[in-house]
Parts: sequence; C-alpha cells; structure tokens
Amino acid sequence: MTSTTDKVTPPKVAVPIWTVMGPLGALALVAVLHVLGHDGAPAFLMVLAVPLLFVAVFAAVHHAETVAHRLGQPFGSILLALAVTLIEVSLIVSLLLSAPEGESAVARDTVFAALMIVLNGILGVCLLIGGIRYHRQTLQPHSATSALGVLATLAILALVLPNYTLAVPGPLYAPMQLVFVTVVSLALYGFFLYAQTVTHQGDFADPGDVEHAHAPIDRRAFRMALGLLPLALVSVVLMAETLAGPVAVGITHAGLPEALVGVAIAMVVLMPEGVASLRAARENRLQTSINLALGSALASLCLTIPTVAVISLFMGQDLILGLDAEHIVLLLLSLFMATLTLAMGRTTSLQGGIHLVIFGAFLTLSAIP
Repeated sequence: MTSTTDKVTPPKVAVPIWTVMGPLGALALVAVLHVLGHDGAPAFLMVLAVPLLFVAVFAAVHHAETVAHRLGQPFGSILLALAVTLIEVSLIVSLLLSAPEGESAVARDTVFAALMIVLNGILGVCLLIGGIRYHRQTLQPHSATSALGVLATLAILALVLPNYTLAVPGPLYAPMQLVFVTVVSLALYGFFLYAQTVTHQGDFADPGDVEHAHAPIDRRAFRMALGLLPLALVSVVLMAETLAGPVAVGITHAGLPEALVGVAIAMVVLMPEGVASLRAARENRLQTSINLALGSALASLCLTIPTVAVISLFMGQDLILGLDAEHIVLLLLSLFMATLTLAMGRTTSLQGGIHLVIFGAFLTLSAIP
C-alpha cells in the first residue's frame, strides 16, 4: 500500500524535436544568407525562410507555454506577451537603425497595427468562434476594463496627442514630451502588472483553467523549455530581420503604402498570441483569451514606444507618432467597442462580427488610404 505521505511526481514530458530543430534550422539559414548576401542568395532560400520563421515562432510559443504552465496564470500570459513584444521591438529597432537619417514612422505604424489586430482581429475571431460554439461566454469585467483603461490612456497620449502639440510642428513630440511619454508608459505598465500579479490577481483568474487543467510539468521539461525559449526567440528575431528588408522593398516596389510594413511586422509577431488566444476561446476559457490578447497589446504599446523613443533621441532621429485622421477614428472606435464588448462580462458571436468588420475597415484603409 502506498503511503499517503508519498509525493506524486509529475510524469516526464518529452520535448518535441521540431521545437529544437526548427530554431536551429532558422539560425543556420540566417548564417547562410548572411554569407551569401540577399543579392547573391538563391530564390529558394528566401522562400524556405518563410516556413522556418513560422516554425521558429511556434517553437517559441511552445516553450513559453511550457514555462507559463509551470509558473501558472497570470504569469504565463505575461511571459508570452513579453516574449512576443521582444520580437516586435527587435524588428522595429533593426528597421530604425537601417533607415536613412530623417523621420521614421515604422514604430507608429507597427504599434497601431498591433492594436487593431488585437482589439478587432484576434478579439473578433475569438468571440465569433467562442460564441458560435458556446452561444455566450463570460469573463471578469474588472480585468478587461483595467487593461482597456491603461491601453486607451497610453494610446491617446502616444498616438493621438502628438498631432496637437505646439512645441514642434507636425505629428511629433518635443524631446522632453517624448521623455514624459516614455516614463508614464513604463510606470502605468508597471502599475498594471502589479495589480495583475499582486493586489488584484483574482480579477484575472480564469475558472476554466481548473476544468481544462493539463498534466503537470516536471522540473526537467521546465528547465529545458527555459533554456530553449531564448534560442527560439533569437532565431525568430534574426529570421524576421532577414525578411524585413525584402518585404519592405517588395511593398514599396508594388506601389503599396509604407504603412503595410508595420501591418506585416505586427501580424508576424502577434501570430503566437493569436493562436494561443483562439485555442483558449475554443476551450471556453475566454478570460485567458482576453488576458493574452490585451496583455500583448499593452506590452506592445508600453514597451515598444519607450524603446524606440530612447533610440530616436540618441540617434537624433525624428520619431513620427501622431496618426492620420482616419486612423484616429478607427482607434477611438476600436477602444469604444472593446469597452462595450468586455465591460459587461458576457460576450456573443454578434460582438465578434462587429470587431471583424472594424478590422476589415482597417485592412482596407491600410491598402487603399
């Protein structure tokens, strides 16, 4: 007879081989392309880079979710959001450093695209799929309104207010104004994380996590995931940086607006969050889905803007932050509808359809201003 005092050890979980070989393959391809140069590289290598990028992204998500499962929620959502934002910041910084002297709007375009993708694309698909499958889903409204409050405040300060300041002409902030936005962005994000993890952690808990509990993660799998996560993230960053230049050139040569570069970057880096959020919504864990989506939008806004602001100040480069008039309308509409959707704590497929219509308008105006 087994003693009741015996400890139950978690079963050993094998690490999928593709989560190791994918990032290693991506790093190897980056090295080959670096040696050959983009002009001398065969076309099939550039085509091969695309699936390797996706494999590396999903490998990073797998390792992040393994670590997150060991840590528990809401720390798992925070970890995944930070990992994704690291990729986004790295891509934007690489484009800023390679850009000619003058003004740069890639950070603004990417952050705005990330907000639109999260608030309308990811949120819309999750609510539509969840609503069709379960008719009505519930979440804790306090968590959503807290995240949306921080998101709305910083989005207006960073992306709208620069159009109406007088210190410098154009949609720019003066250096001291940019410093202020940087400080308050980091401060508000810190306050939000403190509320999410310490003072109001219960507001972000998902009762569905208990019903859909997975097998416990043993210590060996946790350590391996913790070590492989940086490898996967580095491979994603390097691979995405390799593809960012050709994508930007292709968009320009096709006569499409430069804002589509930001849309392309945001879609790549938010793919892990989108997949994880959709998976949670399909399992009727809407709270986790919302935590992932809004957490990603917050991390993108609160960390990307300060990072590029510091770099632009050191480089002496003008950082365009103010949105065009039609984008301001879309931003305000998205924040308004997201508040109406989530503040009541109950959602349906109809609300998902509304957000997808707004997302369609964003894509249309991005391609045809």
